[in-house]
Amino acid sequence: MFANRNPIQERLKKLEQHLQEENELLVDAVRSFRELDKVAYRTGLLQRNQSYATQIPWWPLISFLGTFSAGKSTFINHYLQFPLQETGTQAVDDKFTVVCFSSDDTHRVLPGISLDADPRFPFYQMADELEKVSPGEGGRVDSYLQMKTCPSEKLKGSIIIDSPGFDADEQRNSTLRITDYIIDLSDLVLVFFDARHPEPGAMQDTLEHLVANRVERNDSNKFIYVLNQIDTTAREDNPEDVVAAWQRALAKSGLTAGEFFCIYNPDAAVPIEDEALRTRYESKRDTDLDAIHQRIQQVHVERVYRVIGALEKTAKSIEESRIPELVRFLGIWRRGVGWRDTLVVTFLAIIVAAIYLFGQNAGPTAQLLANVSEWWTSGLGLWGRIATVSVLFGLFAVTHFGMRKHAAKGVVQRIERETDSDMVRRSLIQAFLKNTRPRHSLFRPEPVGWGRRTRRRIQKIIDSADNYVQVLNDKYTKPSGDGITSGFAAERSAQSSPHLAASDQEEQGSFV
Repeated sequence: MFANRNPIQERLKKLEQHLQEENELLVDAVRSFRELDKVAYRTGLLQRNQSYATQIPWWPLISFLGTFSAGKSTFINHYLQFPLQETGTQAVDDKFTVVCFSSDDTHRVLPGISLDADPRFPFYQMADELEKVSPGEGGRVDSYLQMKTCPSEKLKGSIIIDSPGFDADEQRNSTLRITDYIIDLSDLVLVFFDARHPEPGAMQDTLEHLVANRVERNDSNKFIYVLNQIDTTAREDNPEDVVAAWQRALAKSGLTAGEFFCIYNPDAAVPIEDEALRTRYESKRDTDLDAIHQRIQQVHVERVYRVIGALEKTAKSIEESRIPELVRFLGIWRRGVGWRDTLVVTFLAIIVAAIYLFGQNAGPTAQLLANVSEWWTSGLGLWGRIATVSVLFGLFAVTHFGMRKHAAKGVVQRIERETDSDMVRRSLIQAFLKNTRPRHSLFRPEPVGWGRRTRRRIQKIIDSADNYVQVLNDKYTKPSGDGITSGFAAERSAQSSPHLAASDQEEQGSFV
């Protein structure tokens, strides 16, 4: 019965069970998210069927974006050493494909609903998001998403997303929304370009959406830019010009720093007859492929830091952003109710004063006032006067709560105008409407569910996140330098070697 009433808690329990064998620290993080949810439930920032834990991916997420025929699917197949994705010179798949490990030797294709209903994966409740962008599209989630299972060992503990070829002019708003969504969630984003069409004109739309809008991001270091199928330039008079044109196009979009690689698929390479030239291309390809593979493996470490960072960021955003914003909008609402009540009372007072002043000299009105006065003083008993006052107060209360509701509607519209993020907008509106319910006083000093105890709970969650980071640092680092032969330091050392090799290659006259 409990599961039927609160399915989100059952899903979080399953998430803990799946993480138990992988990393105990992540299980502790789930429990901290549960504590944060309790704060959000009390303040109205979350509904009971929601959780902050479902707003982040719990496994390393690696996304592949780029133009049509840029070789994303071919790269994935080569990396996994498994013929999973269809490949071709034209668009062969118009869906976002989530690739996950399966011990079954036969890979399967599952519909989008498998992702929409499971909080362990990205795109959880994506149908709701699509519905907000385009009414009716939420019911067509299977036309946007699919999941594929694969027995490749390289997939263990991570998730890959292969996007449909990107063409900003031809994509629907829903597809663009999904693209932005997976970029925000991903631990690593590989942006592929086609060496056969590297000129700025062919890349303009892709550069605008995937490069220009990412330059100022705080997490811009998670983007890797790949010029794929570089083997096709071997027959050019000057292949350096092809690479230079690509780099100029990126720089024109504002990207002057970052990781840039030139690769091609060894299994589908164009034959290069010149042995010396072939050696140069193969050396560069192998160096850059090794560097990309090392970067992909590194996300397993970065993922844990990312989850803990999301926990701390969410906790701080509640105290430093959501609640102050809620207080601001509640202040606007109180002032709106205040002046509306004032107008009503003033209007009634003017009417009563006018009747009294002008009625004293008018025969019928004066007689009416005299009768009312006598009725009030002599005709009504104590309980009659109490009942009359109660009726009048009730009429004022009805008017007052009508004014509260009217003022709240105006503030909700203001929240919608002033809030960019859909998630933040919904959260603020939920909390605001909870505070404007009739049972809550207009003069309540703090938002519902917020107070000293809640602040202490938030601080405790932030402290726990800091402790988690310290545990990770103790595992992967040691300032004294003693005994660091594995873990994070070793991984970083291994990751850096391909770049050193690349530098040596440049000195020997590589085409990049």
